[in-house]
Amino acid sequence: MAIEFYDVKDRKKVKVEEKDITKTKYERKLKDGSVQIRYAFRAKHSGRQLTKFCSKVDWDKVKAAVEK
Repeated sequence: MAIEFYDVKDRKKVKVEEKDITKTKYERKLKDGSVQIRYAFRAKHSGRQLTKFCSKVDWDKVKAAVEK
């Protein structure tokens, strides 16, 4: 299964195979003290890091390594 990323420098969409993707979570504290978690896929293409934000459901479906 391939996931589609947008390469900003090349201005085009690229497909990256699931085996070449890692998963990551971005956490930040909000003013009210709660924590917002955003889920994303990361991949390398042409020497550049690509990031694609996704839902938790999609993040859980993909069997990829989780970045630390």
